[in-house]
Amino acid sequence: MTASGAQRVGKIASLITGTVAEVAREIGEFVTDVIEMREAAAAARRDAEKDAAFAETEAVDLDAPVADDFGTPILFAEPAAGDKAPAADDKAPVTDDKAPVTGEQA
Repeated sequence: MTASGAQRVGKIASLITGTVAEVAREIGEFVTDVIEMREAAAAARRDAEKDAAFAETEAVDLDAPVADDFGTPILFAEPAAGDKAPAADDKAPVTDDKAPVTGEQA
């Protein structure tokens, strides 16, 4: 009877030890999940603040004149209807004054 009682007490102690270990593991995983969620929320908050700061920056007018390094404004304009690019040999193609030169004619 003493041996049987000792075996039963040993099995119960083993069950309690295993259960405590499983409970501790589950609690540890829960704490880890909570920490990861807090870090993800903080990262999302930082990203949202960066996006908001970027959205509040001043808009750039891409059509506005640009100044070179010396402060002189550089103006870009579309070529006029009669303007034509010089030929590869630096000689202007022969055309009549009525029709503008197109890409294939040049």
